[in-house]
Amino acid sequence: MVENSSTKRIYLSPPHMSGEEMRFVQEAFETNWVAPLGPHVDAFEREFCEQVGAKYAVAVTSGTAALHLALRLAGVGPDDEVLCSDFTFIASATSIPYLGGRPIFVDSSRMSWNMNPDLLGRFLKARSAKGKLPKALVLVHLYGQSADIDPILEYCRRYDVLLIEDAAEALGADYKGKSPGTFGLFGTFSFNGNKIITTSGGGMLVSQDEGLIQKAHFLSSQARDEAPYYEHSVLGYNYRLSNILAGIGRGQLLVLEERVRTRRRIFNFYKEHLEDLPGIEFMPEPPYGRSTRWLTCMTLDPEGFGMNQEEVRQSLETHNIEARSLWKPMHMQPVFRGCEFVGEGVSEDLFKKGLCLPSGSNMTQEDLNRVVEAVRSCCASVA
Repeated sequence: MVENSSTKRIYLSPPHMSGEEMRFVQEAFETNWVAPLGPHVDAFEREFCEQVGAKYAVAVTSGTAALHLALRLAGVGPDDEVLCSDFTFIASATSIPYLGGRPIFVDSSRMSWNMNPDLLGRFLKARSAKGKLPKALVLVHLYGQSADIDPILEYCRRYDVLLIEDAAEALGADYKGKSPGTFGLFGTFSFNGNKIITTSGGGMLVSQDEGLIQKAHFLSSQARDEAPYYEHSVLGYNYRLSNILAGIGRGQLLVLEERVRTRRRIFNFYKEHLEDLPGIEFMPEPPYGRSTRWLTCMTLDPEGFGMNQEEVRQSLETHNIEARSLWKPMHMQPVFRGCEFVGEGVSEDLFKKGLCLPSGSNMTQEDLNRVVEAVRSCCASVA
């Protein structure tokens, strides 16, 4: 069947190439730099640092690889406890048990949907009194929006907890004029195919500490010692980004601000045309910074709207429109059964009611109209 404008698949967040990427990829082919590392990798790291305001960076194969390196270099090891945002994609947490650590999940704030600083502060105060503080904290910046970093950073400093930021979903956001991912010991970013910019697969680890990034370069390149032969005194990883993918990343960086503006415009369109419906609330934007609106997220009260979020998702699917539930909280995941949870039920409530709408920066106006019409048709008061 040939798709027309009314039947074509509308994806949640597909890649969006600018055309600039081919210039860098062609250069890689012409110079035969098609293996891992190369001049585009060096340039991508440098240009990324300029973009986010970090001093040093290492380009790697994924955001998960960046988190794994960050936690290892932070000294996390067997039986160390590591705090982590509860409301997130699982990759934020998996590197903790990779290293033998034990995650403790912290609930969200209604104000931002990110980690609740008050819950964190009370937990650390109680743990300090017992003389048993966690080693580190993985702070996620969710759905393009920064967490409230200042109070969280203050608690980390007060209780000597190392802060690692997972900014995989928040490239292009700001917190009081600075980029999330540049406040902690490390910041990590993702260039997966669904992110605001993509290298198809890839990630970045940033830090203000040159020595730590040098160690990250070493570990991510199989930890090969300086010798005229292959010698290894420690175990490393094959985590380095290829020169071709770095070229794609350089082209994508050129249009980052344009992509942010487009995603924010998409969010505003949805909000304008759907917020009159009963039972709908959109993800709030706190006054401390700008969200990229990587995905347009909302919650649905089934009593007011007439359907729950899963019924709406399935209805959109019948219109060939991809929507998705919000992240299932980590404390609810079977793989983390038994892990400690510090919470008040916010993340669980968001998961039960939440839905992500198609938000790709290459959506047409007709696409947006189709989504709005499909959502409105689900509402009991409209039907």
